[in-house]
Formats: sequence, C-alpha cells, structure tokens
Amino acid sequence: MGSKKVSESRTIFTDLVLPPDTNYHGTMFGGNVMAYADKVASISAMRHARARVVTASSDSLDFIAPIHTGEAICLEAFVSYTKTTSMEIYVKVEAENLLTGQRRLTASAYLTFVALDEKGKPTPVPKIIPETEEERWQYQGAEERFKNREKRRQERKAREHLSQDDS
Repeated sequence: MGSKKVSESRTIFTDLVLPPDTNYHGTMFGGNVMAYADKVASISAMRHARARVVTASSDSLDFIAPIHTGEAICLEAFVSYTKTTSMEIYVKVEAENLLTGQRRLTASAYLTFVALDEKGKPTPVPKIIPETEEERWQYQGAEERFKNREKRRQERKAREHLSQDDS
C-alpha cells in the first residue's frame, strides 16, 4: 500500500451557531462541538482510507474558548498519523465573528479511527506524507500520543479484569 499526502484528507466544515445549538450562557453546547469534531474527522479518515471507518477513541478534546450564538463554527481535520489499520485525526475548531472576520481557536482534539473492509474487519490504510510545518509537527508528536493511548487501553483492560475477579 502506498502513501498519501496529508492534504488529501484535509476536511473543512463551517456552520452557523444558532440559539438551539447553545446553552443558557448563549454558548455552543460542548456535546455539539464533539459531534461536529467526530463527523469532520470521520470524513477525513474516509478520504484517506477510501474505506468505511469507525471511531476507536477520542482523546485530548480540549475546550479553549466558547463559541457564541451568531458566530460560525469552523472545523478543520486531517490525518496526522497512521498505523497499520488505524488513523489519528487532528481536529482544530475555531469560532469566526462573521461581521469582522476575526477567528479564534476554541477547541482541538485527536480522534482515532479504524478502517474496515466489506466484511467489517480492520483493513490496512496508506501511510501519510506530511508537507506543511503544522502537519510535520503533528506527525512528530503522534507516536507518543499513540503510546499513551495504548497505555490507557492496557490499564482499562487490567481494571476490567480486576472487576471481573471481584464478581
């Protein structure tokens, strides 16, 4: 399997934040931001793998600033790292004041997706070729993020095993 440029997976999504999208503070519900991030990341993963994908994990979703009613939510996602069948997707979330054009970072996240074949089994994905400074920076930190995810998964399995022994 060959490699693909990160730019081939880049996905951009913009939507207007309306009153039903917000809480009593007039800011966007965090769960809505999470849903948008998952959706834009899944499109990015499918563009890269050209296969069906499932979300395997979501980590490091950091809320930095609120998005207010009347602003635009702007999400950008791209594949930042790949293993054999999995892809780490970086998602950047910004708010845009549509009257001034000013943008500010409001959240960022890393999600992991697994590509699936026609039978629903994990299938290999192409490696990535980072080209920009941002893409290279994300790629360089990805192996450590992958190790941290693996550690969390092993700890969860150990806790599950202990709780089954207590039953």
